[in-house]
Amino acid sequence: MGTNYRRLGSSLVTARHWWRQHAGELARFGTVGIAGIVVDAGVFNLLRLGPLSPDAVVAGGVDRVVTAKIIATLVAILFAWVSHRVWTFKDRKTGRPARELLVFVVVNAVALGIQAGVLAITHHGLGLTSALADNISAYAIGLPLGTVARYFGYKAFVFTGDDSRDAA
Repeated sequence: MGTNYRRLGSSLVTARHWWRQHAGELARFGTVGIAGIVVDAGVFNLLRLGPLSPDAVVAGGVDRVVTAKIIATLVAILFAWVSHRVWTFKDRKTGRPARELLVFVVVNAVALGIQAGVLAITHHGLGLTSALADNISAYAIGLPLGTVARYFGYKAFVFTGDDSRDAA
């Protein structure tokens, strides 16, 4: 009944079987993603309304909003990595957390490139420049594509379950 997909090095499995096998992991992945957005927005707004507000004395300059966003994004990335490591992919974490974090950042950069690329194509390439078009492109198309890239990137490159260490 279901569409068959060939898993590398194994027999045919149905999409339904794959979904059942990964449903818990996908739910944890989505939960961490949503929590990461909340962390990002929370840190950004706390900084923007606190130490990086327009009338704050410290961290002066006109780019306080950008500084707040960069800090918030870095905190959210660290939050997501730790959460995925100890919860989503707990059975696949490696014995090399520094390498995991580095590759995690690279996978996120690739996903960001996908999301920004979709927006660039629709905004600059196709001339769809309204705020609605930008939001549809960024969130209805780019975000899901970036999320799929993150999920499979994390499984393939970050949380590999490989505890082997390179011999020096």
